Amino acid sequence: MSARIDHTRWPSAGRVLAVVTVLPVLLLAAWLLAGVPLLLLGWFRPLPTVLLAAAVLCGLAAVALRRLPEWVDATAGQALGVVGVAAASGVFNALFHTEQLAVRRDPATYAQYTVWVAEHGSLPIPAHLGAFGGPDPALEFVTIGFYGMDGAIVPQFMPGAPIVYAAGHWLGGAIGMLLTPPAIGALAVLTVAGLAARLVGAAWAPLAAAVFAVCMPILYTSRTTFSEIPSLILLLGALALLLDAHARTIHAGTAHAGTAHARTTAAGTAPASRPLTRARLGAALAGLIFGLAVSVRIDGLRDLLPVLVFAGLLIALRRMRRAAPALAGTEPGRLQRGLMAGWPEFGWPLLGGLAVGLALLSGPAAYVLSRPYLEYLSGALVPLLAICAAVLVLTAAGALAGPYLARPYITGRRRLPRRLPDMAAVAVALLMAAFAVRPFVSTVRRVPTNPADALNAGFISQVQENNGLAVDPTRLYYEDSLYWVFWYIGVPTVAFATIAAALLVRRMLRGGEAAWLLPLAVIGWTTVTTLIRPDITPDHPWAARRLVPVVLPGLIVLGVWGLRWAKEKARRKGYGSRPQTYVAAVGALLMLVPTAVTSIGTAFTPIERGELAAVEGLCRRIPPDASVLIVDRATADRFTQVVRGMCGVPTAKVDLPPDPVAASADLGRLLDRIRSAGRRPVLLGAEERQVQPYGTAHKVLDLKTRQDERSLVDPPNATWSFSMTVWMSTP
Repeated sequence: MSARIDHTRWPSAGRVLAVVTVLPVLLLAAWLLAGVPLLLLGWFRPLPTVLLAAAVLCGLAAVALRRLPEWVDATAGQALGVVGVAAASGVFNALFHTEQLAVRRDPATYAQYTVWVAEHGSLPIPAHLGAFGGPDPALEFVTIGFYGMDGAIVPQFMPGAPIVYAAGHWLGGAIGMLLTPPAIGALAVLTVAGLAARLVGAAWAPLAAAVFAVCMPILYTSRTTFSEIPSLILLLGALALLLDAHARTIHAGTAHAGTAHARTTAAGTAPASRPLTRARLGAALAGLIFGLAVSVRIDGLRDLLPVLVFAGLLIALRRMRRAAPALAGTEPGRLQRGLMAGWPEFGWPLLGGLAVGLALLSGPAAYVLSRPYLEYLSGALVPLLAICAAVLVLTAAGALAGPYLARPYITGRRRLPRRLPDMAAVAVALLMAAFAVRPFVSTVRRVPTNPADALNAGFISQVQENNGLAVDPTRLYYEDSLYWVFWYIGVPTVAFATIAAALLVRRMLRGGEAAWLLPLAVIGWTTVTTLIRPDITPDHPWAARRLVPVVLPGLIVLGVWGLRWAKEKARRKGYGSRPQTYVAAVGALLMLVPTAVTSIGTAFTPIERGELAAVEGLCRRIPPDASVLIVDRATADRFTQVVRGMCGVPTAKVDLPPDPVAASADLGRLLDRIRSAGRRPVLLGAEERQVQPYGTAHKVLDLKTRQDERSLVDPPNATWSFSMTVWMSTP
């Protein structure tokens, strides 16, 4: 292929596929790069956000897409297949979207967070004490998912996902917000397919897209306001951008374009300065987006540790190349052989972008907007930060000492063990085998030591009773984590992925497949740490969300690589094209069918539908000059922020402990204080008897709908009925 691209012709299918599959990460990154600072400043409004995001998007596109070499080799059918799967996924999930608005679990918290920032553009949420006649010991404003901070209210979680979903709210109100997750889910399908096209080949991208799209946890998190899907797009999209940046160096140096496998074996000649500058900017952009991912999920800190180590490795390789001029005339070590082809130029840009994303965007967002949430997570977050600090120190030490430690291997005086690649491949297989036998040799338990643990233990006991299991509130079921993966993508996909991981590790230690080093490190590290400790309430499909950002898409991409290897193995054995086609077709069915079978039980049943209409009806019944008091715990947890945010009236719950219903003496005093403040008191409760003594009671919300199944030892295959009622009186 000529190094000079003829721009007068229509772009090739490969270039279209490459561009389309990184557009999702560029769109989300531009929106967050605009939205996070504006929310920090209290200016998160439609016009400034859209204008700033559009300007940022133009800059990101200029870095990531301008003169991108046509290194992804695809046909029109393959590109259309990927786009078709993504579009079908978006439409299907939009038809069966959920309406989780009453705060019972995280999606509704994200939804109420989104409503507030979309309508007010700033945080924290004011308590409006004056509407209740001032402070009172019986007034409480903190509920599930919302913390108190300096006399105001702060939503749980990081702000990234609500900033993303706010775009839908600005376009279409609450229903627009609820339809945004399916659109983001469709973008995630493109992202996963794009990574597969770059690492495996465009011919396998439609299969990766299809397996990912029909996977039940992906359906589940693409239908409501979770943070996992935006996090997936940022993490895997940044990997794709880094691969594209490397393609620029190879294209500039060798005028060669092709698959990732072909690139990693190409000689690393000195590229022209302008393409190299673009490549470095692309690496910096990838690092920036990696750091930005933490603004969506604080757990992303763990997922970024391999990126930090990889940047340090590249810096060390660059220093090795400068410190050992003889390297150019000698045969480098096994792994260095692949990594020396363009990769060392990316160490400092990748690290710099990562630092900017963390220090200037995600860090301030966490500290300013989510500080009570971080304090709540301190038991897990402080050790994670300590691990991050240790990895940073070790990475810096490795980058500094790398040239001296590696000199004996570079000069040939010392060699790595000849069997090391094979031993590493066996270790990968043994690790997966260990996870498979784990349920037979261990049981993961946690004895409650704080109120949150006790609440979780009580919930697990209730679910065990519903599932017909022996009641043991200390059980966490984490030993079954690999079997969760089996449920959702099938044993064949995991087997293909394990074979792929083992073979890739062996090839990389022999000097090949260097493009896989960071993707495999991210997928492997996150998969292993997640399977060891999912750190989530273990009922399904709820617990499945922990597998969504990296584990499932990563194993799917590895799985299609393993299937490609099986097909190539048949070719090398001398089989003709027809047997090779049979191998590919049977393997594709083995990946698709188990995944789809698990999903069928819940794919066509939306949950918590009708909540939007119910909440809108509730809001119409509440007077605009009301100050709302909620008198029972269940209604307070579910509706305090709903009434405050969606109905737009000051709302508080009455101090309840130890009784689930407020004391009449407290209520009488609070009613008088509200009247003296010139407001109309309104009482809400779950039952008529709770509000009837203070005025005529009216049922203002009566909803019968479906909710998630709560399964502990089997994949979810149905939904459960669920109902809510709210009674109102106006004393």
